[in-house]
Parts: sequence; structure tokens; C-alpha cells
Amino acid sequence: MNLVIDIGNTLIKYAVFENNTLLFDQGSESGLFLSKVKELFELYPKIDHALISSVGPLERKERDIVSLFCRVHVLTSESKVPFKNSYASPQTLGMDRIALAASAFYKNPRGNTLVIDAGTCITYDMINDSGEYVGGAISPGIRMRYRAMHNQTAGLPLLQPEDILDFIGNSTKTCMDSGVINGVTQEIDGVVSQYNSRFQDLTVILTGGDSHFFAKRLKNTIFANSKFLLEGLNYLLEYNKR
Repeated sequence: MNLVIDIGNTLIKYAVFENNTLLFDQGSESGLFLSKVKELFELYPKIDHALISSVGPLERKERDIVSLFCRVHVLTSESKVPFKNSYASPQTLGMDRIALAASAFYKNPRGNTLVIDAGTCITYDMINDSGEYVGGAISPGIRMRYRAMHNQTAGLPLLQPEDILDFIGNSTKTCMDSGVINGVTQEIDGVVSQYNSRFQDLTVILTGGDSHFFAKRLKNTIFANSKFLLEGLNYLLEYNKR
């Protein structure tokens, strides 16, 4: 039984897998790490391997806590991956993007796959039909765009993301909402069209905490999978056990 832990920019996500089947997934704030880990090992005492992925530097205490219960693999740029990594600076490639690429490779090993992760940043990651990770793009996420408008102007308020009824706003709030939500929707559609023009029979996966804002708005055919990153981390844990 496997435990994967994804330490993101805002939350820590935990998932338990058995034979590649997701049994549990939940998120928490960083201050609850110790209590959440204890709770998981009480619920699933058969966990014998864990993988920890962090978008930032991993504190040693977090690895030490988990290693009290089972064997731990910390995902780094030195970890084994099942795909060919053609990124020019692999040591700077985020662990989340490595996990998404792994998930894409396992889900569609002989096809072209673009993974779009709508989170703190919006990332685009491409695995081609030769099993090669070729790169992608990084763009500001929706909350980052709201904060930028507030922090870099004198009069615009700080808003929380909210879905829009129409792309034409008729108040400052609805104009900002449209600028962000409609703007990102058009961005994603445009990027997908670019990839479609270069890669045949492209499969597009949309994931991430903010994906629900865009899933029904996009013109291009996509598959939404909110667990795609966690599944990729589990695949990498199994791959590195060998």
C-alpha cells in the first residue's frame, strides 16, 4: 500500500493507493502535517512505502516524520522516470510537472498528450507519442491574476475567483471576473489549438484545483481528471521501488 504526499504552494495533499486504486485523498494546511500523517497510518496500517513531492525545498523534519512509519522516497530531479526527459534544464523542472508527465505517459504511452494543470500557476506539459517529455509553458493562475490587478493598481479590489455569466462585465467586479476567467479560457483554447496544429491525435487532460472554472467553457475536447497528479506520483513511487 502506498502513500503519496504532494506539498504544494498553498496546501498539502495526501493520497493512499493500493494496486493503483485510489483509496483516500485529502488536503490540509501545512501546520497539520504531523497529525494528518499519524491519522493516515492509523487508518491504513498496511502502508509500507511513501513518496513525498514538494514544489519548494523539503524540510528534513517532514521526511523524518514519515520515515518513522515506512520507507520514504523523496521525488527529485534525480529520481527515475519512465519517459525520456528532453527538458533543457531538468534540475529546474518542478516535481508537480514531472508527476503530470509520468501520469500522461502511463495513461497514453503511445499517444500525444498535453496536460494542463490549473493551480497557483497554469502549467502546460507535453509528452509526445515517442514517450518523450518535450516541455510546455507556465502562466499565472487565476488567483495570481486577481492579486496582480489589486496590488499593481490604486483602485481595483482584491476579489476571490467567481464564475461568470457573461463575458461582458457591467461592473468593476464582473469586468475583473470576466478578464480573468474568460481571459484564461481563451488562453487555454488558444494554446490547445497551437498544440493540435503540431501534434496529431492530441489527447488533452485538464487537472488542478481551478480546473472546474474552465472545463465546461473550453471549445476544444478535453478530459478532466482532478486526481491526475496524485496518480502520477503513485506511478513514480512504483517505478522507483524497482
